[in-house]
Amino acid sequence: MVFRFKIIDKKDINTIIPLVRKLTSNANSENVLKERFAAMVEENYECAGVFDNEKLIGVCGMWFQTRHYAGKSMEVDHVYIEEAYQGKGLGKEFFKWLYDYAKSKGCNTSELNTYVQNYPSHKFYYNEGYEIYGYHFFKTL
Repeated sequence: MVFRFKIIDKKDINTIIPLVRKLTSNANSENVLKERFAAMVEENYECAGVFDNEKLIGVCGMWFQTRHYAGKSMEVDHVYIEEAYQGKGLGKEFFKWLYDYAKSKGCNTSELNTYVQNYPSHKFYYNEGYEIYGYHFFKTL
């Protein structure tokens, strides 16, 4: 199989919502996600897709910023590949494409957060060379 990776155009950002909603059991409503993604694409956010022909089968959001401790960085967000496509090396291929894309934008580091209970992702990210540097804290205001 030949898969295609590309940046999803801002006007098509809502195409990622069905996949993003599969990430967690407490996913926000479609309307809330539409509102938030509309705001995000106007900030430092981009989203890449994995396509099997024309079918979107994977997504990865990316935030671009300069960090005092890391320089220009890509923060990977809401990575998801449809279950039928998992375990076949596609994630590794996708991340290589993401790293090349980040380098083309001047990034020299990549970072991410992952849910504590998402053990398969931990193994994948360790294999990609990521290290745990801290904890992510969250508070609703």
